[in-house]
Amino acid sequence: MTSTADTPADRLVLDAVSVALGALPANSRIAVAFSGGVDSSVLLDAVVRVAGASRCMALHIHHGLSTHADAWLAHGETFARERGVEFVAQRVEVSRESGASVEAAARDARYRALDAMCDAHGVHALWLAQHADDQAETVLLQLLRGAGLPGLAAMAPEYRPAGAPVARVRPLLHVLRAQIEDYAQRRRLRWIDDESNADTRYARNALRHEIAPVLAVHFPGFRDALARTAAHAASAQRLLDALARIDMETVSRDEARALSHAALLALDDDRALNLLRYWMRSLGFAAASNARLADALRQLREVGEAGDGHQLRIDHAGHALRSYRGLVYWEAGDSSEPADETALIERESSELAWQGESVWRLPQWRGTFVFASVDHATGGAHAAVSGDTETDTDTIPAELLRAAVLSARSRRGGERIRVSGRAGAANVTTGPSRTLKNLFQERGIPAWKRDVPLLYVGDELLFVPFIGLNRAAAAHVAASANPSGARIRIIWREDLLIA
Repeated sequence: MTSTADTPADRLVLDAVSVALGALPANSRIAVAFSGGVDSSVLLDAVVRVAGASRCMALHIHHGLSTHADAWLAHGETFARERGVEFVAQRVEVSRESGASVEAAARDARYRALDAMCDAHGVHALWLAQHADDQAETVLLQLLRGAGLPGLAAMAPEYRPAGAPVARVRPLLHVLRAQIEDYAQRRRLRWIDDESNADTRYARNALRHEIAPVLAVHFPGFRDALARTAAHAASAQRLLDALARIDMETVSRDEARALSHAALLALDDDRALNLLRYWMRSLGFAAASNARLADALRQLREVGEAGDGHQLRIDHAGHALRSYRGLVYWEAGDSSEPADETALIERESSELAWQGESVWRLPQWRGTFVFASVDHATGGAHAAVSGDTETDTDTIPAELLRAAVLSARSRRGGERIRVSGRAGAANVTTGPSRTLKNLFQERGIPAWKRDVPLLYVGDELLFVPFIGLNRAAAAHVAASANPSGARIRIIWREDLLIA
């Protein structure tokens, strides 16, 4: 490779990398998202020159969308090895069923994989190779799509999405594509060309190959102008987000999983719409159109006047906006289902058999059953279960758990249990049973918490999280159980973090 220490492109790229590196703690490790194209090749080469090979690694995602994908992987590994850089690759499946474009689906799969790789390898920052031309193209695309401020803000030099293990950094965001290519040529780098980048059926490629060259002739500084537009939009959006956070302090409920209907409607339209946008972003939803948000607010105001949340009909991103008992929230599924029914039930029923664990983790329900043995003398559980959300304190004979197969099942709708009386009392098997729907409503359990596993012994419902034991099931063995035998308290514990 030839030396380029005196060329402007060389100095510009190395200075940009040095600035980004200086913002990190000393000796922190960097991961470069490395496709093998010219942009990521220049970034990786520059990082090695500035920081040294030991401080960086190359992460390559194999999408399988091109017939050349295997060759690109091999090239990337060779390029990294020549520079003494650790190379890690991962294959991903790009979903074609989500309704999103292949480009969007590939991007989502890529970032999910990159986040997982960063987490697994203990890096401190993920560096991306987007540059000034990419930024200008993004702003133009968003303008043409009629995007709001979040879209016009385009790509931030550094950001960390919710749930991402590390920050994503774009050191080359102020470097032009021509300067990157000049660096690559003078360094005699070898890179791959993705044939899809030349396909002008994609909007970004059409802008890049057909629109940008014409703009450059008539408006030579258009890239800088669009970068300033993005910076102004980002600044304005930060102010709107700050306002939304202030409003969330008054309007949000249940750790921002719901909003107070009345408090939301107390805001004027502009402020309420800003809050809805911010709330949806915080929940990880795709941005909704202005028309859809305006319709949602209109319906919320109508519901507030009529007092009937069952009429709300707003679908977005596979969820339905609901108003119930003074709360506004999103629940999974089709909004044709009534808000106070079991809309959060798994669409395909699920059943798992207990294997005798004292702590039974059920990740698909985001929680855990704890079977805590109870001390007869003190009434206390032997197992340490701090932070339990289950309020039922009654116990059952341990032998009941093995009277038949113990299983966790999805709700199907219409289940009933008896919650009044005491195990062994005469009214337990003859008193009225109650539907889970009515019991959840009576106890004020929000709809998004009702997708819980039901614990069955054989074919009889034994225990329901947030409600407790089915007294009828417990009574079946109460009379024959050894009164001095071991007893168990069943506790349901929700995950602290909701995925």
